[in-house]
Amino acid sequence: MPPTDTAAERTLGIMLVSASAAFFALTGVLTKSIDADPLTITCWRGFVGSILITVYVLWRRRRAGGRESLGLGWRGWLLAVEGALASIAFIAAFKFTYVANVAIIYATAPFITALLAFILVREPFRMQTLAAAAVSMCGVAIMVGSGFGTGHLLGDGLALLMTAGSALYMIMVRAFRDTPVVWASAVSAFLLFALGWFVTDPLAVSTRDAVLLATFGATFATASILWTEGSRLIPAPESGLLGSAEVPFAILFAFLFLAEIPPAASMIGGAIVLSAVFAHAGRDWLLARRSADDG
Repeated sequence: MPPTDTAAERTLGIMLVSASAAFFALTGVLTKSIDADPLTITCWRGFVGSILITVYVLWRRRRAGGRESLGLGWRGWLLAVEGALASIAFIAAFKFTYVANVAIIYATAPFITALLAFILVREPFRMQTLAAAAVSMCGVAIMVGSGFGTGHLLGDGLALLMTAGSALYMIMVRAFRDTPVVWASAVSAFLLFALGWFVTDPLAVSTRDAVLLATFGATFATASILWTEGSRLIPAPESGLLGSAEVPFAILFAFLFLAEIPPAASMIGGAIVLSAVFAHAGRDWLLARRSADDG
């Protein structure tokens, strides 16, 4: 492949992954802007998201000549159920704490993934990761500790639960390499719709909420598709570094659209976490670039 084509693909990959981070970052703003309860939100997000992701999966399958299997098996269903549970905790967390807190706590997912991978499958981790994880956990402790007596502790706890669930999901994705992950994501979204339909009354929403809920589902599907396509074109370390931009995007959007300014403890803890995340991801990116240049 000519160098110009490679450079063009890399540029496109950077743009797609960066755009996906911006779309993912809208989650907090949309959740807080919708008056409906978290389960109703996940129901409609799942309904719209599952339709759009299914269309994408079928489109990719057609391009591949129908060779990509849609069979989930027990592993795919396990991924779908686990992803649905993590999504419920994710949406609920925004209802009970600051957008910044949820976004920053979620930024520690790579470190929790490394820890769980070591515990569950004995996957070795690097000292660099251990050091970054220790620093980021200090930042999270400052944020969560400030939630005592303020009514935000539940939201912070749900964010931690969601982050652990997401970390487990990442480990399962790596372990179940033969499972169609994007299709499992679509099924997971549909499970959320089915659960919400039977447990809540998803039709009892205002017109304003209905528009926002449809927008939420569309942004979720768009973010997932952009990330899937973009991550195919750039190295994993670069994708991880660009994906971390979701955190500052989320904080910026919360300020612009909700006029939400987190307390000092959240800002201090967040600065510590983001320093650890970007330092860790940046070092991986530099090492990958050096390896590519040497090769």
